[in-house]
Amino acid sequence: MKRVAFLVVLAAGLVPALPAAAQTTVVTLENGAEGWDGNAPIEPTGGNPDANAHFLLETFGIRYSTETHPAFIGNMTLHPSITVGVDAVAHSITYLGNEVSRDVVVEFRSRTLAQNGYPWTSVWFNLGTIAAGTPWQSLSVTVAPNSATLPAGWGGYGDEDPKTFEPRLPPGVTFADVMATVDEVEFSTFVPGFFYGFTIFDARFDNFRIERAQGDAIFANGFETEL
Repeated sequence: MKRVAFLVVLAAGLVPALPAAAQTTVVTLENGAEGWDGNAPIEPTGGNPDANAHFLLETFGIRYSTETHPAFIGNMTLHPSITVGVDAVAHSITYLGNEVSRDVVVEFRSRTLAQNGYPWTSVWFNLGTIAAGTPWQSLSVTVAPNSATLPAGWGGYGDEDPKTFEPRLPPGVTFADVMATVDEVEFSTFVPGFFYGFTIFDARFDNFRIERAQGDAIFANGFETEL
């Protein structure tokens, strides 16, 4: 007796499985914060559309993050690719009385990999720029979480280059290592390695989102039987 693998056969022959649908999560703030928090209250109007996080304060930078929403934390390397993004607008950003622009950064953090006195190890990407006079923008990036090296445009944090003094990943820690142990995701105007003075913000974030691609199966409805 031997085991033979059989596959479902239609008239045309073997049928490869279709890719599984991507898992998409959008936090619109219409139902509250859903595990997100930052230095802005949620307002019911003025977003893209309606509810949004409205930053109206003087501070070094604006931020909104989650440590608990299950779609945004955990092992991202289970997915062949992810797309993460946010909608953002600035009505006014003033520093020393002048209108200025600020970058919007997404950062994936791992406290599990923190070392050398740093609060976390992270990888981050500059999604774009907001400034007064620019309408709502949908900012996003798509990346393969399993990359062993930093993908183009991405930076690292958790150690310092002894020559340039710029932030970098700790030696021996890869992009995939961080993405496998994500315990916080943050959108902010803080670019790691830069310092900021007190700035007056009137800006908004809305629609925090992530799309997690699913891996392909080899065949549809495969099974084993005995002869």
